[in-house]
Amino acid sequence: QVQLVESGGGLVQPGGSLRLSCAASGSDFSTYAMAWYRRSPGRQRELAAIIFNNGIIKYQESVEGRFTISRDNAKGTVSLQMNGLKPEDTAVYYCNAARWGSAYWGQGTQVTVSS
Repeated sequence: QVQLVESGGGLVQPGGSLRLSCAASGSDFSTYAMAWYRRSPGRQRELAAIIFNNGIIKYQESVEGRFTISRDNAKGTVSLQMNGLKPEDTAVYYCNAARWGSAYWGQGTQVTVSS
């Protein structure tokens, strides 16, 4: 069992930056693929970025070059640095841990990009 707690959301102006963090409890953090998903009003939840346990990283095309995902296996954390934020990045962002058919979710943190 893994428990995930996100932090770092908030209100930011277009072009600004935010850093989301997710702290995981439980064992074997390094064996999980860690990801950030997001859900905008009226839209389905979508993958923003993922970092696999072997270090491979994938981004959704719309955030490529602006967002950076990273993990610290020693601390059991995964972060999402978001730069050049746009109004369309407004969403609830969820931390996800997955391995071997099991998936765990955080409670979500709101990111609002508005002037």
